[in-house]
Amino acid sequence: MPAGQSTSLTPPPRPGDPIPDGGLDPTQVFASPPPPPPSQTTAQGDGSSPLPQDSGPPPPPPGVTATKEMGYDDEDLRVLGEVKDYRFGSITAKLTNEKIVIPGHPETEFDEQLFLTLLRGSISLTRDEKWRIIQAVPKLSQFQIDELQKILEDEKRKFSELSPKHLLQLMKLEQRHAEDWRDLQSFMVQKSAKKEEQSQVDEIRKQLGL
Repeated sequence: MPAGQSTSLTPPPRPGDPIPDGGLDPTQVFASPPPPPPSQTTAQGDGSSPLPQDSGPPPPPPGVTATKEMGYDDEDLRVLGEVKDYRFGSITAKLTNEKIVIPGHPETEFDEQLFLTLLRGSISLTRDEKWRIIQAVPKLSQFQIDELQKILEDEKRKFSELSPKHLLQLMKLEQRHAEDWRDLQSFMVQKSAKKEEQSQVDEIRKQLGL
């Protein structure tokens, strides 16, 4: 077995599972090795079928009418008419990072809000993987943090550059991942409430000498 490969068949933790002090071990983030950053030939749509690649131009900015003179074909124009002003990233851009808390990371420095914004916009990471990445932050090196941000930025850019033909599929994927992010926010709120409740119970027990 290759060095560094885990022999454990234990599934990675899920939201609600206990996390060791000091953060989650980075090797537990993915149930399987993470996929490479999306490229124009390997970009995944629903995780099972590749998005077909074409040589068409990326979608025009919202409000700009696409024409065949600009290089778009009938399929591009049909999809643009269907998705209206949707562009990749516009759904998750309306979300917030509120209630999503990154554990302390004294060994690394980065913009936490930018990190979370990139994470919430990813359509190649599952909800649980995003949660595990957040929990693993205390054990990630500065290099790992920087590289992860580059990968997420690369994903966002390359999906944005796909021709309009893919917008309908991307919109459905992004809607699903937006719901997952809201689920994560709800979970964090519940976790915080339980922690506060337990703290109050502990304080009462302490005052009673129990």
